[in-house]
Amino acid sequence: MRNQENSEPEWIYPATKQDWCDQITQEFNLHPVLSQVLASRGFKTLDEIHHFLYAKLPDLLDPYLFADMRKAVNRVLKALQKKESILIYGDNDVDGITGTTVLTEFLRKIGINTYYYIQNRSTTKSILLDALDYAKKNSCTLIITVDCGITAAKEVKEIAGQGVDVIITDHHEPTAKLPHCIATLNPKLHKSTYPNRDITGVGVAFKLVHALTSSLISSSTISATKIDLKHYLDLVALGTIADMGALVGENRIMVRYGLRQLRKTKRVGLIKLLDVCEIKKSDVSTMAVASKIAPRLNSLGRIADPQKGVELLLIRDHTLAEQLANELDLNNIERQKIDRSNSLDVEKNIADNPQILTQRAIILHSTEWHPGIIPIITARIAKQYNRPTILISIDNGIGKGSIRTIPEFPLLAVLHKLSHHLINFGGHDFAAGLAIDEKNIPAFTQEFVAIAAETITEKDIHPKLQLDAAVTFSDLTYDFMDMMHLLEPFGTENPAPILYCKANQVWSPKIVGKDHLKVYLEQSERNLEGIGFNLAPKRPPIRSKKTPVEVAFTPQINTFLNKSSIQLQIRDIKPVES
Repeated sequence: MRNQENSEPEWIYPATKQDWCDQITQEFNLHPVLSQVLASRGFKTLDEIHHFLYAKLPDLLDPYLFADMRKAVNRVLKALQKKESILIYGDNDVDGITGTTVLTEFLRKIGINTYYYIQNRSTTKSILLDALDYAKKNSCTLIITVDCGITAAKEVKEIAGQGVDVIITDHHEPTAKLPHCIATLNPKLHKSTYPNRDITGVGVAFKLVHALTSSLISSSTISATKIDLKHYLDLVALGTIADMGALVGENRIMVRYGLRQLRKTKRVGLIKLLDVCEIKKSDVSTMAVASKIAPRLNSLGRIADPQKGVELLLIRDHTLAEQLANELDLNNIERQKIDRSNSLDVEKNIADNPQILTQRAIILHSTEWHPGIIPIITARIAKQYNRPTILISIDNGIGKGSIRTIPEFPLLAVLHKLSHHLINFGGHDFAAGLAIDEKNIPAFTQEFVAIAAETITEKDIHPKLQLDAAVTFSDLTYDFMDMMHLLEPFGTENPAPILYCKANQVWSPKIVGKDHLKVYLEQSERNLEGIGFNLAPKRPPIRSKKTPVEVAFTPQINTFLNKSSIQLQIRDIKPVES
């Protein structure tokens, strides 16, 4: 299904400031094309570029920049001294599962009796209250949340009334009423003193571990050799990538080192999961995490028991780890089946109601959709049609909705404005969730669509392809590809560079499989092949090999039968305008 009206993206060519690019090239001994990429990404000073390219672990922010960090540390240390039990309560996505694992593993290592509980989508109880009986049964006098809790003021009050303390660690936008608890660690609090607003839930959990380690070492409670914080960065990388955390600044440092840790991980469960994903440890990348590892872990929170995600990451028994990893794989296959079925229903809904695409926002609801699957479909529809999208799954009169949007239409102010229609909502400006009474959906839809119509222009919903730098085929050497690694890890807010050039076709383009386009290009007597995934519809205007083309691509090294070659991953291709 393609949006025919908006299928052709507008190419946004980079502004060229030659003097600035020359300065970058000279200062860092970079290839001029990569200097242009950095200039296109908005770097203004050499210091910014140096930090981006070469920042190391000592450059991580001081965890005590969180205003409540000292309170949180003191309460955990009190639990250590008094031999209290602690419950770690995590959200059911990869971010929450990895953050829960980080805290559970660390607190057990320093001698605290620690339990964990992962929020389950199938429960009818409120957040945190679903775990209260479990906490009391295990004599837990402190609950630490991970990746959730900032909107649970009412629930925290009830828990505190039963003699259990709460520390909130979260990274979601707070509502007007904050929980009254021992400490709140969240970079999005009003007047937050923590500079990295983009840190994810597992990142905040890691910061608490960092602060606790510093305090324990400075008080000589433990030896500096007992705790190696790098050990937890594989989990931080996994959660940050899965949650689409911005890979700039501090997040970039943690993910860069975390990927190195993943490539040599000794976690039995992770090793078995990599085997199931058919990924060699040496091949672990942001793409492998996002496309293969994270979906399998996420499948637990979507259709199964998310507790098993933490169990897999903590486990040391090889046989049990292999069983769990295989179970995750089967869950993911089932998740994909549900995804396909629900996606077809969404597509049919849009096809049967073409007026939806005349609006600046898409809002659909059904009693047939799986609430754990709709976030995946929502993200896909929002990207495909380039407009805010809400899909709502209804069960027993209550709708659970997933929202994704475009940069020109941040969500939270709109959701606050329409909160009188909602049971609750939470999330970020560009990805959120909501709960709504079924009878309120028509009024909510009408008002949301009206606000979108007032705010979003036709230009906003037209897809755009942001180009980083012009290039020639002669630039694309193995040395160039090695140098491009300096810009990694690629991901949210630091995508792989998109380069562009004009070239001639050596052969007519071919359709590979059903949907992919294979092209054979020549420029200045050098031939390169390119593959464009899902770009088969681009073939008709360039099907003659005599048609010169303009191509936007990311270069990559393709290895086959122990032979490597530079190939172009095509992002878009069009005939050269005469």
